[in-house]
Amino acid sequence: MKKNTIRALATAGLIAAMYTVLTVCIAPLSYGLIQCRLAEALTILAAYTPAAIPGLTVGCALSNLIGLSMGANIAGAVDILVGTLATGLAAAFSWAWRRYRVKGLPLLSTLPPVLFNAVAVGTELALVAPQFTVEVWFIQMGLVAAGQLVACVLGGAMLAGAIRTTALDRRLGWK
Repeated sequence: MKKNTIRALATAGLIAAMYTVLTVCIAPLSYGLIQCRLAEALTILAAYTPAAIPGLTVGCALSNLIGLSMGANIAGAVDILVGTLATGLAAAFSWAWRRYRVKGLPLLSTLPPVLFNAVAVGTELALVAPQFTVEVWFIQMGLVAAGQLVACVLGGAMLAGAIRTTALDRRLGWK
């Protein structure tokens, strides 16, 4: 029992670290009115292990905090709470949808991050835009959804394919 807890904690920590490094290293692309946070490809890991849920959540919180301190995160301090909550909820739904597979890959698990972040982060960005209108709100949600589709669906599918090809999920004991 203790070994599994330590393993899950270590896995969550590694995922949080990978998410944070990937986000901060390409900060101009990860923050802003138009963004594609490539670290979101890691959200597919929630379809393999529940340890990814806290890992992704902590990684997102750290990334948003660092982005704010660098002046890159234009959504401000609210993104530390709202963006992190969206990522955490999306990871939980990705875990819940893990059994729905397309050609053996948990591709439906790539959709919750797109949906949750489009609404949450799109709303945040619309509120900090120079002029808030309903049209701006829908445009921002669409732009976030587009970036998430690239990162989560395309990047997540590639990562899931690599996990299957290398049998990493079986070697790590992920379900």
